[in-house]
Amino acid sequence: MTYDADTGFHLPTPEDDLDRRLRDAALTKLGLTAPDGELDEFAAALARDAGEPYAMVNVFTPDLQFFVGLHAPDGDDLPAVGRTMPRDHGFCPEVVARRRALPLPDVFAHARFASNPVVDQIGIRTYAGAPLIYQDTVLGTVCFLGPTDRPRETGRAQHALINSRRDALMDLLVRRAGLPSQ
Repeated sequence: MTYDADTGFHLPTPEDDLDRRLRDAALTKLGLTAPDGELDEFAAALARDAGEPYAMVNVFTPDLQFFVGLHAPDGDDLPAVGRTMPRDHGFCPEVVARRRALPLPDVFAHARFASNPVVDQIGIRTYAGAPLIYQDTVLGTVCFLGPTDRPRETGRAQHALINSRRDALMDLLVRRAGLPSQ
C-alpha cells in the first residue's frame, strides 16, 4: 500500500495482491506461520539485551499482527500481551511502511506516535523495531519495547541493536529453512 500524506491513509495499489501472495509464500518458506519456541527464545534474549520487558518477532496478515516470537512479562505489574494485535496498533506498521529501522527512545517526543493505542493500553514509552525483509518482501518486524522513556541520545544504540538482531534473525530463519543466503 502507498501512504497518502494528504489523507493520512494507506491506499491500495495494483501490486497489493501480488505483494500479499509473495509475502505469504515467504512466510511459509521461512516457517513464520505459527508461534515458535525458538523465536520466543530469540525474543527473550533480545528483551534481556535491550533491558526491556517486551520483545516480538512480528508478521503481518491482512487483518492483524501476529507475534510468532514473543517475550512479555509474566506476573509483573506490567500488562500482559497476547499473540495478536490489530494491524494499526503499535509502531511496527510504520517500520513496515518505511522498510527501515525505527528507534523511538521516547515515543512522547513525537506527537504522531504518542497517540498510538499501545501507549495507553500497554504503557509503552520506548520502542525500537526493524523490518524483516526476504527477497525484497517485507514480512514483518522484530522489535523491543518498554514502559520507561530513554534519553534521546540512546537512539543510535537502539538502532544498532535492533538492526544487528534483525540481521541475526534473518540469518537464522534462512539457515533453518535450508534456503540460500540473501
